[in-house]
This record gives sequence, structure tokens and C-alpha cells, in this order.
Amino acid sequence: MNIGDEAPDFTLKDSNGEAWSLGARRGQTVVLLFYPGDDTPVCTAQLCSVRDNWSDYQATGAEVVGISTDSESSHRAFTDKYSLTLNLLADVDGDVSQKYGMKSWLPGRSARGVVVIDKNGKIAYHKVQALSLFRPKDDEILEAIKSLES
Repeated sequence: MNIGDEAPDFTLKDSNGEAWSLGARRGQTVVLLFYPGDDTPVCTAQLCSVRDNWSDYQATGAEVVGISTDSESSHRAFTDKYSLTLNLLADVDGDVSQKYGMKSWLPGRSARGVVVIDKNGKIAYHKVQALSLFRPKDDEILEAIKSLES
């Protein structure tokens, strides 16, 4: 997966069982936040940080979603427990994580990483955290989104 590549289309279910399709978002910036698992220490810190900085994310106009291999019901419980503001998508079989180069050393999990897709459906930013113990910084993600405006 390289900058400028066409983002692979996909459809996943969210925590409410609704289908979410990347192709339906063509014409807007989309941010995919891949993470290993719901309600784990680093993932909770990461997604609560996104929640706490949600107004900054919303100000960019980008749609921001989280993706892990956990189920819809797990996402729903995680969202409710921490009042998360972003939509969480269930990549239960790990296909989307694989397509986006988010291969984890943990079996059945996604790596932690960020993909920003521009309005034309092209990869504008792609970063996999070398160690899933460290979460991406909100400032870095927000800067990657804002760089598309220039």
C-alpha cells in the first residue's frame, strides 16, 4: 500500500449492525483508525483520546472510523462503556485489515495504524505503528488530514 494508490473499497458492519461502505464516502476525506481490540489498555487510551479531541477531528470535515476484528456487539459495549464518538467497524474476518497492510503479530487481530483517504479515494497517509503498544498521536493524524487542504 503506497501513497497515491486507490483505496480498496469495502463494506463492514458498525456497532449497530448497519452497513458502512467506503465507496459511499467518495468525495469526502475518510480516516481509518485500525486498532487491535476493544477495551484493552492502549486501544482504550487511543479511542478515548480521539473522543476527547473529537471537535478537532470534526473541524477537519473528515469522517473518522475505528476498525478492529472485534464483533459488532463488542464494539457496541466498548462504545457505550467509554461514550466513544466515532463509529467502530467490525472486520471480524480481518480481510480489510489485510487489504490495508495492517497485519498484526497477534493472531486474529489488526495492527495499530492510520490510513487517510482523500476525496478522490486515494491513499494520502498510511502509517502502521511498529509496536502496537504505542498509539498514534492525535496531532499527527490531524496534521495528515489538514495537509490535504493545501
